[in-house]
Amino acid sequence: MNKLAVVTRSDPNITNISKETHPLIEEYAKKCNADFIILSGDPPVWTHDHRPHYRIMEGYSLLEDYDRLLFLDSDMIVLRSCPNLFNIVPEDKIGSIYEDKGSRKDDRLSRIKKIQDQWGDVGWRENYTNAGTFLVSKKHRDIFLPHEGKYWIDWGSADVHLSYMIHKNNFEVYELPFHYNHMTMFSESWNGNANRFDSHIIHYGGAGIFDPGIHNREQQIKHDKQKLFESI
Repeated sequence: MNKLAVVTRSDPNITNISKETHPLIEEYAKKCNADFIILSGDPPVWTHDHRPHYRIMEGYSLLEDYDRLLFLDSDMIVLRSCPNLFNIVPEDKIGSIYEDKGSRKDDRLSRIKKIQDQWGDVGWRENYTNAGTFLVSKKHRDIFLPHEGKYWIDWGSADVHLSYMIHKNNFEVYELPFHYNHMTMFSESWNGNANRFDSHIIHYGGAGIFDPGIHNREQQIKHDKQKLFESI
């Protein structure tokens, strides 16, 4: 039987958010028969960087002990309707949504070009993964390593680095529907103004504001959690 973990990353400055979301992520981990792991503190020293996004690179070490890891950002609400992603994503593929779409398409495509201008062409033309919801297996460990001793610390940081390494290593991605990582971009007109409450995982990345009159993502998360889980 595979040893599984659901992994999230947290900072002291998002304590008010994580106290709302972590119980739901932990509940989901139990549903998946997976351990629940919180990565905090400085990223691994071997990333040569102190940006909190780079804690995800600890996936390399975690995959020594675990067969599969599902990374979920701490600024996410996981609905109880969410299916077991370990059963959906094939073990030989990496599970993620793509965000080079709609209002973000041009910016994300420019990031794809920029890293290859600097690090070399790996045939990456589209399909920019988002590590908010990101499922990997032991065979994918090398995507967490540096490229020629370096990690990408320009725009896109860990997302760009991981996508580049996926292509460098010729790994396949299983594209998940946006319902497993519903950011504000997916509620825009290009996507039919999709209702976030119809999705399985709502992601409040960036500004994370869906509703007018809401001033910050902490307030948005509390508002949405109350609407979704009135019994909690």
